[in-house]
Amino acid sequence: MAKPFAEQFYKSASWKKCRESFINMRMGIDGGMCMRCHKEAGYIVHHKIYLTPKNIEIPEISLCFDNLEYLCLSCHSQEHNGRKGLKCSFDEKGRPIATT
Repeated sequence: MAKPFAEQFYKSASWKKCRESFINMRMGIDGGMCMRCHKEAGYIVHHKIYLTPKNIEIPEISLCFDNLEYLCLSCHSQEHNGRKGLKCSFDEKGRPIATT
C-alpha cells in the first residue's frame, strides 16, 4: 500500500507507463526474473532510492529505470522488513500485512 503522499503518483499515467515499460524490458532481458535472487519471477517494481515527499516529483528518481528494480515478493518483503521500524510484510498480492 502506498504512503498517502505517493497515492496519486502510483495512479498517474506517467508511473503506469514507466512501470509497464520497465517490466517489458525485464521480460526481454531475462523473462522477468527477480533482479536480486534470480530464482523467482519479478512481481513488484521497487524504487532503490525510496520515494519521499521531497523527491517524488523528480523524474530522475521516481521515473528513471536506473532507480528501479523488479523484485519477487520475497525479496521485496526482505527489503522492507530490513528497514528499521517497519513492522509489516507483504502477502502474495503485494499487500502489506502487520507483523508482531
